[in-house]
Amino acid sequence: MKHGKKHRAEVAKSLPEWRDEFMSYKALKREVKLINPIRFNSNGKKRSRSWPTEEMGFALLLARELDKINTFYIDKEEDYIIGFRELEIRAENVNGNEEMLELQKEILGFHSEMVMLLHYSVINFAGLMKIVKKHKKRTDAYTSVYSFYMPRVLQQPFFSTDLLYNLIRGCEEILDRLSPPSHP
Repeated sequence: MKHGKKHRAEVAKSLPEWRDEFMSYKALKREVKLINPIRFNSNGKKRSRSWPTEEMGFALLLARELDKINTFYIDKEEDYIIGFRELEIRAENVNGNEEMLELQKEILGFHSEMVMLLHYSVINFAGLMKIVKKHKKRTDAYTSVYSFYMPRVLQQPFFSTDLLYNLIRGCEEILDRLSPPSHP
């Protein structure tokens, strides 16, 4: 299956309200197709190229998409930090089995949504790698795009998932504390 189709399928399976927050792979692919392929002169050597307007369009769209992904990711991460703190406080003050069961269900849903954010990060990173590869094939300029974007990408919030992993583990620890001890 082509990446574009897999990308759309993954987005459709994710939380529907997140659909517009994923990288717009299709729009980036359209921008790549607008770029004139690398040309060769009469003796078979590549002609030198400056960044034509089409490539600037691609670079600007890619930068906007990265900003969109990061803004969404950071907002969600901040919401999860606040939500986790609230769940921790409620878990410390739980009264009775019914309240505990309700809290466990809520924590499981919260945990699930954070796992979806991890999935969001992976899907967007894979799409980014694919679109940079398509750009390289079209322009033979992989090193310039790669060297410009990849160091930047590797430092982006959506790629730095340590905090999210810690929150997920924290939810699992709360669930362990709320669960009754098992008898061997």
